[in-house]
Amino acid sequence: MTSSQLTSPLIDKLVPALPLKGVPATPRSSLASSGLRQVALVAAGVAFLVLLAQLRLQIGPVPVTGQTLGVLLLGAAYGVRLGTLTTGAYLLLGAAGLPIFTGGQAGLAYALGPTGGYLLGFVVAAALLGYLAERGWDRTLGSAALAMLVASCVIYACGLAWLHAVLGGTWLRTLQVGLFPFLFGDLLKLLVAAVSLPAAWRLVGRR
Repeated sequence: MTSSQLTSPLIDKLVPALPLKGVPATPRSSLASSGLRQVALVAAGVAFLVLLAQLRLQIGPVPVTGQTLGVLLLGAAYGVRLGTLTTGAYLLLGAAGLPIFTGGQAGLAYALGPTGGYLLGFVVAAALLGYLAERGWDRTLGSAALAMLVASCVIYACGLAWLHAVLGGTWLRTLQVGLFPFLFGDLLKLLVAAVSLPAAWRLVGRR
């Protein structure tokens, strides 16, 4: 977005913006429409994460949920900017008190609890996956799955480091609580996300 697009109508009249060479002027109505579309996509993505968060199986301090599936799909389909905005909005809204975390949980205390690292990892993973997708890693099923595997490792890295700091004890105990019970389920969610990516593209209008 150029600086002229951010100026007020008064400044526009006093100091008309010069068109960039080779770049056609963008109508304000198109900019507004694009902005509304992005807001709608972020809202839809947050709602998608909220829905998947309620698919929950409590097996310890860290529950099994469907959120990872949502993060992988949103990161790959939305790209780095919208993917980061969406997962970040989900985290901030939940920490602010909206009951949108798994099991209807909310608040800063929950966001800073045992699962806090995984929540933060969602944002980092979506950003990384969006970055990789924008550079062509989403073009084939194999490369998309690989990118999603890298993003999943980022979620685990953030989640396990945080969980170890919260729970204390040995790293083996941390892995037993925060990694081993989730590997098979997360592999299935990764495969579902990779296969579902073309459908997600169509929904967001990327392809």
